[in-house]
Amino acid sequence: MDLDLGILTASLVLLTGVAAVRVSARAGLPSLLLYLAIGLALGEAGLGIQFEDVDLTMVLSTLALAVILAEGGFSTRWDVIRPVVGLSGLLATLGVALSVTVTAGIAYLALDVEPRTALLLGAVVGSTDAAATFSIMRRLPVLPRIRATLEAESGFNDPPVIILVTVVASDAWHTASGLQIAGLIGYQLVVGVLVGLAVAKLGQVLLAHSALPAAGLYPLATFAIMFLAFAVAGLAGASGLMAIYVAGMWLGNAKLPHRQATAGFADGLGWLAQIGLFVLLGLLASPGRLLDAVVPAAIVGIGLTFVARPLSVMACAVWWRVPWRHQVFISWAGLRGAVPIVLATIPITEGLPSATMIFDVVFLLVTAFVLIQAPLLPWLARRTSVVVERGRDVEVESAPLEDLDASLVQFVVPSRSRLAGVFADDLRLPARAVLALVSRGGSIAVPDRHTSLRPGDHLLLVVPEDVRAATEHRLQAISEHGRLAVWYAGPAQVGPASRRDAGLRPGTGPGGEWSDDRPAARRVRAPARAYDPAQP
Repeated sequence: MDLDLGILTASLVLLTGVAAVRVSARAGLPSLLLYLAIGLALGEAGLGIQFEDVDLTMVLSTLALAVILAEGGFSTRWDVIRPVVGLSGLLATLGVALSVTVTAGIAYLALDVEPRTALLLGAVVGSTDAAATFSIMRRLPVLPRIRATLEAESGFNDPPVIILVTVVASDAWHTASGLQIAGLIGYQLVVGVLVGLAVAKLGQVLLAHSALPAAGLYPLATFAIMFLAFAVAGLAGASGLMAIYVAGMWLGNAKLPHRQATAGFADGLGWLAQIGLFVLLGLLASPGRLLDAVVPAAIVGIGLTFVARPLSVMACAVWWRVPWRHQVFISWAGLRGAVPIVLATIPITEGLPSATMIFDVVFLLVTAFVLIQAPLLPWLARRTSVVVERGRDVEVESAPLEDLDASLVQFVVPSRSRLAGVFADDLRLPARAVLALVSRGGSIAVPDRHTSLRPGDHLLLVVPEDVRAATEHRLQAISEHGRLAVWYAGPAQVGPASRRDAGLRPGTGPGGEWSDDRPAARRVRAPARAYDPAQP
């Protein structure tokens, strides 16, 4: 009976959480806030469920964060994040250190607390939250590199802050030096990255050469590989969260069988982790104590939002010459969510006298952040000119045909994509790549030279393995630039195989670049431009 009641409660909470996504979209409120409200409604001030197991909360919260980071890494495009790795890494290290220092100083001076408590308050809220960032930023049509900067920062900055909070809250506060703490943080980050890369690379090879009997096994195997990286890094004394994020990013950008099925599975697990995490943290809170924490939370929140975060962003972004308007958006979009609340439980497990006050302050602060910051992001995105049109990315799904050394490749023509209106004959795919079927409006047809693509069309191609990458590059290039993509797109969009199969010849143009025999009026070449982290 207890098991049935538990399953009933968990199912109702999960269904309520799923419905909250729809409600939040209609009301313009972040769904994470509604998850916290569900937890509070189930807790001691609502239905009366007594939950005070902080150690269990830490374990479950860490696993939930691992799932969220794995999904976030898997859905991150490397070609977008690569130019901003430096800026994101600096924000996650120097930026966090500056933010923690300034916030702790404000708390020490304004709240009249001891230095240890002030430093804990600054450190607990020092990192941006992956769950909140991934959930909210991916619903906003902002410049890809701005979004990638914020997502990578939220993935990178959790490990340093977790280490700092753990050291300050433990007995090491009295013995560890600043150099030892910095060395420990460096070791955990570097080894975590290396372990994540090594395990993910090995997993990619295994998945690429394995013909599993069911398509549904590929997502399970992919997540097992990512959690293997998490566990190996933990056994090595490194950051498991960093390892699983890096492993997810590597696998998400690799050529994996049934990649889209894995992406859908990861997205569902990510939502499940977010719902469970915030409901759990809402259960742990005690609304009766929160009133006393209003003033300290307001002081810390204002200092963090309007002083510490802007200073840290400015100190890091100045080296990449990020426009000040974009710095304003990055500063405001430094979202706090589950991670600070999880970190606030560490002082409770250590039995510190100020632990309860820290947890209450952080809980109120995070609630205010989600309630105020997130709804203003769309307005601020327009004011700071970081809005961008969406709808041209081609999401390719492939399944191996081992006997033919080929793959079945399928994708949907995105809305506002320049693939719309292109005739099948004008795709000019690499040699031996064949557009086999087009599904439109419930009907399936074999395309001919007169078939014109439309938004929403489902295309099925049979592609030899040696030209699959070139085929995907070609489809993405046409989606972005139209039917002249062979000449408009540079080497980053169209690979050598696709250029050769499209009729281009090496070494015949000025300087030996790729050229073609068409009239000059039909050749379009994109001008080279320097990288700007604020541009898509």
